[in-house]
Amino acid sequence: MNQDEKLILDTLDELIEEGKADDGTFTLTKAELAELLFAQVGLNKREAKEMVEAFFEEIRTGLEMGDTVKLSGFGNFSVRDKASRPGRNPKTGEMVSISARRVVSFHASQKLKEQVEQARPLNA
Repeated sequence: MNQDEKLILDTLDELIEEGKADDGTFTLTKAELAELLFAQVGLNKREAKEMVEAFFEEIRTGLEMGDTVKLSGFGNFSVRDKASRPGRNPKTGEMVSISARRVVSFHASQKLKEQVEQARPLNA
C-alpha cells in the first residue's frame, strides 16, 4: 500500500468514526466523497463535486436502461423485474396484492468479499 492509499484509508477511517450511527451503520455522503477527492486527489471543490455527481449519474443511467453496471474489484449493480405476488398486511393479517416492480440488486465482487473477510474489526 502506498502513502496516498494509506492516507485515503486513514481519512475514510476518520469519516467512518464520525459518521457511525449507534446501530453500527455508516453513512458516507456525496459531499464527503467530494471532500475526499478535494483533500486526497487535489481536485478543486467544484471539480470534486462534479466528478462525484457524474459517477453516480453514470450508474443511475445504466440501471435505468436495464444494464448491469460493473465496478471492477467492487461489485455489480443490476436491475431485475419482480412479478406481482400475494402478500399479507402484517398489522391486519389481510391478504393484499404486491404489484410487479423493478428492483436494483448489488452483488459484491470476490475481491471485495475477500477484503471484507480479511479486514480488521472496526472496534479493535
